Amino acid sequence: MDIDNIYALIEQDMQDVNACIRERLHSEVVLINQIGHYIINSGGKRLRPVLHLLCTGALNYDGRQHIDIAAIIEFIHTATLLHDDVVDASELRRGQETANELWGNEASVLVGDFLYSRAFQMMVGVGSMRVMELLAEATNTIAEGEVRQLLNVHDPDTTEERYMAVIRGKTAKLFESAARLAAVLAGQDEAGEAAMASYGMHLGSAFQLIDDVLDYGDSSADIGKNIGDDLAEGKPTLPLIYAIQKGTPEQAALVRRAIEEGGLAYINEVKAAIESTGAIDYTARFAKDEAGRAKAALAGVPASIYKDALLELAEFAVNRAF
Repeated sequence: MDIDNIYALIEQDMQDVNACIRERLHSEVVLINQIGHYIINSGGKRLRPVLHLLCTGALNYDGRQHIDIAAIIEFIHTATLLHDDVVDASELRRGQETANELWGNEASVLVGDFLYSRAFQMMVGVGSMRVMELLAEATNTIAEGEVRQLLNVHDPDTTEERYMAVIRGKTAKLFESAARLAAVLAGQDEAGEAAMASYGMHLGSAFQLIDDVLDYGDSSADIGKNIGDDLAEGKPTLPLIYAIQKGTPEQAALVRRAIEEGGLAYINEVKAAIESTGAIDYTARFAKDEAGRAKAALAGVPASIYKDALLELAEFAVNRAF
């Protein structure tokens, strides 16, 4: 099963999710419609809603609330993207100009706020305190992860543990919530919820670690961003942290300076240090370990084509080129 087959498995549900997104995105304020539709339709993989739908399938949920929850999850994710791009002063996302580049920072932040508030309106409509509790916690944890990342920027003393705390909060938490909420809808017990949450958390971590690897690839065309973006922003991602730990004193000093100063003045030298220390291979192995933990968390889930898709999604997370 490849990624196209995974998407085909939930094609009707995804059509319903997209219809829900379009309907609930509507506002009487024209600018909200423009920016919201621009970023929602900008070519994202919809991984978090896809994950939620696959998990509900694997757990034999037969209701309709998973459609609304998948749309809520995408709204929360999209809001974080709008805010992230402002904080990072990003000009490119998914191969297109960012909303802040086109409409300005103020509009992007405010439309991000609209998406958050619309998501919470939709949570109320679901009518489950447990769902609201989990999504509220996730949104709060994501915000904490963003602040943790901000504290690490331009800090070459950032440790692997501090960086993984950022990943767990900023990226993996919404994956974790998407999977756990499927278990909630399906009436799973506490152990069942915890297993699905573990799958989502490790899957999200694997995706982010591979993003770190791809940031030092040869072309921005496939991943829709500029190569070295994280370095340019002074973000000490795992390949940089490892290169500092394992490189020569000269390499470590160079990478530290690059993180402290930001920009791309040392990009070629940094890439050379990353390659010679095996930092890319280390990060990729770390991602594969995370994917392995994700798959192991599914041990108690009954065999089905949806479980097969979840296992394959973990493989895709670490073997993708975009």
